[in-house]
Amino acid sequence: MPRLNRTLVLVLLIAASSVFLLFQLYYYRQYVSKSGPHILSRSGHLSANDVQWQVVKKFLALVNKYNMPVFLTDIAGLALLSQDSMLLKDSLVREPHCTFLCTGREFTTFALFSNLWKYDPGLVAAAEERGFDLLEVRGKDPRLVSMEDLSGNEIPLHFLFHFQGHVIHVVVLYERSGNYLWHGPLRLKPNMDRTLAPFRKLDYGRHAGAYDRPELVLTALDGLDVRIPRNISRFLREHSQARFLECRYRESRAFFQMYPDDTSPEAMDFRMKAKSLLYLAARTLTALGVPFWLSSGTCLGWFRQCNIIPYSKDVDLGIWIKDYRYDITSAFQKAGLPLKHKFGKVEDSLELSFQGLDVKLDIFFFYEEGDIMWNGGTQAKSGKKFKYVFPKFSLCWAELMELRVRVPCETLDYVLANYGASWNTPVKTWDWKSSPANVQENGVWPVREWDDVIQVY
Repeated sequence: MPRLNRTLVLVLLIAASSVFLLFQLYYYRQYVSKSGPHILSRSGHLSANDVQWQVVKKFLALVNKYNMPVFLTDIAGLALLSQDSMLLKDSLVREPHCTFLCTGREFTTFALFSNLWKYDPGLVAAAEERGFDLLEVRGKDPRLVSMEDLSGNEIPLHFLFHFQGHVIHVVVLYERSGNYLWHGPLRLKPNMDRTLAPFRKLDYGRHAGAYDRPELVLTALDGLDVRIPRNISRFLREHSQARFLECRYRESRAFFQMYPDDTSPEAMDFRMKAKSLLYLAARTLTALGVPFWLSSGTCLGWFRQCNIIPYSKDVDLGIWIKDYRYDITSAFQKAGLPLKHKFGKVEDSLELSFQGLDVKLDIFFFYEEGDIMWNGGTQAKSGKKFKYVFPKFSLCWAELMELRVRVPCETLDYVLANYGASWNTPVKTWDWKSSPANVQENGVWPVREWDDVIQVY
């Protein structure tokens, strides 16, 4: 009998323990996993962080139903992930708490590849049924705009889901012909609610942007399944330099109405050779990790006429001197472009020129000096030095001949400095020593240095 009692007691203890464990599991699933990691304020109400988590969860459930494969592009959230990836591992094993999605901001940002999603008008009604206020911002599709057709179809650029004081911002990314992703600016129309979101604070939309296509991974963040860029640090770097400038088709069309385009076989042949040279230069410098931008006549052609100027006879690129690498020359030579000349030195007025197929590639290195930027020039026969002065500028992405390239963001200031107020008038006779509006004489190279600073091949 005592032995039977001990067995019965043991069975009862095991049963009681099992019931308790099952109750804990039920409680977790019913309250914690569904309601999320509760973060209460001192008054006992849900905190802003908890509201943010709840809204994100509600939003993800909605977009999953409508097959919108969004991924996290929130700068604050991704910055937290990049700072300490170990926290992500910890968040999967410790009790639920909101670490990465609860940034304390009024909005959370996601993005969407347009080619992976078919627009469904039912999304608007479904969002409203779930309590969201939804704002859809449309704009012209730049892929369909040209000098022949300036109208363009409107496409969805941004979605804003508002719920309980929090906004989910969805940025739609479109593939462009230069093999990159583009998003448009966020421009509100007069009848749109300007109080729906903190528009001035949003991570995206102040300008158009351009990105490489990121590889995505599906992971668990704060108890939710979320796609994120695999290389977060790279994505954040791209975001900081993503501003994109569209070609000025309307102004270009007006230019060609005054000065008809040269469509002769010679002009068309030059443009095709210049395009091939630009593509080759872009591949070579990108492989080296050296950023560059369109400079001089090539920049003028993009800005003034959305094309290469047929009588320019060369391709001009700019590079910061801080980005100079000693293997640039050998890389171009391996690519089939022999060095034509090298003027100056790294410390002063460096310039490289490579010979393409009937088209020359000029690379000018830019120096920063106080509140100006400048590049140098050298006359081979006399050793005279010249200096071309520009106001300070930053770099933006643009597209020329279906290639993504950089240009000075302050393009008009850059062009005005180089070509003066008459930049919009074609000039076919050009002397690089006297024609530029910003040229200055800058002394003479000492004869003893000529072998190093004047190399012509």
